[in-house]
This record gives sequence, C-alpha cells and structure tokens, in this order.
Amino acid sequence: MENQKPKYVDMTNILKFLIISGIGIFMFFIKITVNGKTSIPVEIIVSYIEDNFMQVCRIYALVFIILGAILPFTRKTWKKDKTTMVFSVLKILGAIASVGIFFNVGPEAILDPNIGQYLFESLGVGLGVLIPICAIFISFLISYGFVDFIGMIVRPITRTVWTTPGISAVDAISSFVGSSAMGIMITNGLYKEKKYTAREASIIATGFSAVAITFVVVVAETLDLMEYWNTFFGVAFFVTFAVTAITARLNPLKGIPDNYHNNEEGHVEEKREGNIFKNAFYEGLRVCHEADPIGKNIVSYLKDAMALVLEYLPNLMSIGLAGLLIAEYTQVFDILGYIFYPITWILRIPEPLLAAKATLLGLAEMYLPVLLTVEAPLVTRFIVGVGSITGILMFSCTIPVILATEIPVSLKDLVIIWFERAVLSLILTTGIAFILF
Repeated sequence: MENQKPKYVDMTNILKFLIISGIGIFMFFIKITVNGKTSIPVEIIVSYIEDNFMQVCRIYALVFIILGAILPFTRKTWKKDKTTMVFSVLKILGAIASVGIFFNVGPEAILDPNIGQYLFESLGVGLGVLIPICAIFISFLISYGFVDFIGMIVRPITRTVWTTPGISAVDAISSFVGSSAMGIMITNGLYKEKKYTAREASIIATGFSAVAITFVVVVAETLDLMEYWNTFFGVAFFVTFAVTAITARLNPLKGIPDNYHNNEEGHVEEKREGNIFKNAFYEGLRVCHEADPIGKNIVSYLKDAMALVLEYLPNLMSIGLAGLLIAEYTQVFDILGYIFYPITWILRIPEPLLAAKATLLGLAEMYLPVLLTVEAPLVTRFIVGVGSITGILMFSCTIPVILATEIPVSLKDLVIIWFERAVLSLILTTGIAFILF
C-alpha cells in the first residue's frame, strides 16, 4: 500500500462505510426487545407484518408459488435438461398443493395442520415475507464494503485452512449474507475467469455456499432457538467451515484436478503488503466509494429476492410436502435413517433415531430436518438445526444449481460430499451442544 492515501479515504466515505455497515450489522446481529419480544430487528419486522397482515401475506405467497411454477413453461426453459424438467414438474405439483391448502380443499393428509398447512402458513408465507425484507438490509452488508473488509482480514488463513485462494473468503461471506445460489454463481464466474482451479471451485461451491442469514433465521425461529440466536449462528458458521476444511482433504474433492477452466493458464492472486487491517479498511472504503446509491442497490437486491422467492417457494411446497408425507405415513425414512443411527447413538444425542432420520432428510431439503424435530429436546433441535445449515448440499436448491454450472463435480460426488459433511457436522456440533447445554 502506498504512503499516499487513495482519494476514497476521506471522512465522508468513512462515515458512509461505518454507518451503512453498522445498520446491516444491527439488523442481523443485535437483539432488541419490542413489545416484550426479544429478537433481531429483521425478525421483529417480519413478525409484525405477519401478525397484522396475515391474509395479505397468504395471498402474496400463493401468487408467487403459482407464478414460480408457471414461469419455466412460459419462458420455455423447463426442458433445458433433465434436472430442470424434473424440478419444473415438481413446481407445478407444489402449486396445485398450495392452492388446495389455501382453500382448504384436498386430501386430509395434505391439509393436516402439521403437514400442508404448517408448510404453507409457517414456512411458505414466512419465507415469502422474510426474503425480501432481509434483502434490503443484506445489501447494506454486501455492497458497501463490509464483506470485503472482513474477507481481506481472513484471506491469510484461507490457503492454509481450506487450500483455496484468499478471494474465496468473499465467496463464503457472500453466501452467508446473500444466498447459497449467489455464492455458487460467484464461484462459477471466478472459475470461468480462471481465478479458481477445478478443485478449488469444487471445494468452494460445496463447502462455502451456505444458506443465507435469511434462512438461518427461519431455522432458528422454527426450532424455537431465537433465544440463543448469536450462539446458534456462530456455531453454524464455525462448523460449516470447519467441516469444509476436512472435506477439502478427502476424496472426491481431493482428487479433482488442479486445472483452470478449459486447461488454460490461470490468474495468480495478488499479494498485499503492509498492515492487514489497514489494507482491509481501505478495501472496504474503496468498495463503499464505488458502490451504487442505496436506493438503486435496494431495488436490485429486491429484484433478486423476488426471483429467489419465485424459484424457492414452489420447490419447498413440492419437495417439502413430499418429504413430510413420506416421513409421516411411511417407514422409508425410519429405515434409511438407520444409516446415521449408529453415529447418533454413539454420540448420545437425545432421541437418536429421530436425529438420524432428520439428518438423512437434509439431502432432499434443508427444512425437512427442522420440521421433523420441532418438538425434540433442546440439544437435538440445536444439533439438527446446525446440521441443516452446514450440510449445504440438497436436491431442492444447491445440487441443481451446481450441476447447472461449469464446475466439474458430478452428482455422485455431490452425494458423497453431502454424506461426509453430514457425519462431520453431527460429530462437531454434538460436542459443542453438550458443552453449551
């Protein structure tokens, strides 16, 4: 870093960086009490909207589920590949189920308050409201230097711990404060720009693309863990990247070639000399200085949020509903759950078979383990909740997104990596949970 300060290092830009980042931090990480309820501000806003405008929220969620199911066919994208075709059909089924639940018409099993109605009312409506509200304040964390400031501070350890370039720290943080899909697309873009090798891109896509704070809030709410919000988020964050540090050194990730895109020459990451905190602060100020106006950024993030709602809610109402019905009315997950039962039993997790079943359900959809354990003991809820976040790979979202990119990791590899992550997450989280509770 040169002795002469860059033009963006001035009091106006410093205040802009500190105030906007401070608002983002406050909205997601500082608990406040309003009308006797203690939680983080975004959750309090969402609760207020749901409590006072529930019928409007129900209509809004239903409209977006129907639109999300129709769009692949109106855009003629539904037959792009086999994966897209399957998910397009599932979205239609999810929309049909949602209409039946909304008007209380259909099979009794689907209308069960603990299945269809719970899925639509609590998660469908909740997510539909929460995602755009969070998007507004997520833009404060991402677009005005905070992510870049934190990313540069942790860059020195990324190569040692995760065997990835320093810039991958930004990918990781972007996923947690943005969305897993966004993190994967960033990774794919950097891989195509030859800043990641195939192995590095695969590690980052499968290990750093965690669900966003938005979804972590929903998990904590559903499992009645908001009382422990900062602890829950901190443990989920730690375990996610601790597990990634291990899976990066295991096959199949370890065996993926260190070749750049199209076997071309890659870009070597520039090294920064001097004080790391000064460099990080200057980087945050630079991004803040170059950022678009707040209003424009909010509009941009809201558009992305609405696109995510359109994509996610129909999948939730199809895959989620199918998973709950199978879990409630068949023995499928009881049988398959025994894959993890020896682990949950050895770890002495309360209700070990329930925890084993819940862990297996995470491969289909991250919310299914959560829904299965809402009445479980606190330790089990905490372990399963963290595991639903740290697993990362699921058929309802991240697996199709990764397969749609140019990152060279197969479906078979993704399932193996998910299994490794599930086992490691159980071991690490259980140890922490027993210390905490």
